[in-house]
Amino acid sequence: MPTPAKGPASYFPSIEKTYGRPIAQWQELIRSAPVSRHGELVTWLKEEHGLGHGHANALVAHTLAGGRA
Repeated sequence: MPTPAKGPASYFPSIEKTYGRPIAQWQELIRSAPVSRHGELVTWLKEEHGLGHGHANALVAHTLAGGRA
């Protein structure tokens, strides 16, 4: 039986379902964003892509930590 995801990755199924994009695509967007700091990226995702704060924060935290989808 697979172990459930922990930390930021635990949000990924909900993010994919809610916003209709795979996590790898969100990570590409984050890596090519016009800003680079955590808080700036969270704000950018919220304002430019309509993500909620928790989802944006989870994606940014995982991506900046070097996580791969």
